[in-house]
Amino acid sequence: MNELTQALFALSPLVRYVALLRGRDLELQERPGLAGASASETDRYEELLVNPAVLTLLRRRGEIDCGGLDHVWIRYGNFWTGLFPTAEGHVNVGLEPDAVPTEHVAAIRSVLTRAGY
Repeated sequence: MNELTQALFALSPLVRYVALLRGRDLELQERPGLAGASASETDRYEELLVNPAVLTLLRRRGEIDCGGLDHVWIRYGNFWTGLFPTAEGHVNVGLEPDAVPTEHVAAIRSVLTRAGY
């Protein structure tokens, strides 16, 4: 586990998953013993295909007249996933379903800023 991933997991026990996509390089890590975890192979495809597509669409829309895109939260049945675009890809921070995602944005942003994202 790299330092960024460790720092994101250290933010809260509600952080259940962290993914870092830099170009074509993908790192995935989930907290052990998760209930309702998705399959690791589908996580890989989500990070390589779905999340970049979602971010491309939202970033383009945001750049038209919304002031850009900072991040987006997606609520699946078993968890929240927060996508934070970076210059080379994205950071995905998954939270437990009972989390309030907006309460974690400042802390996640702080960790990303310290890591140079």
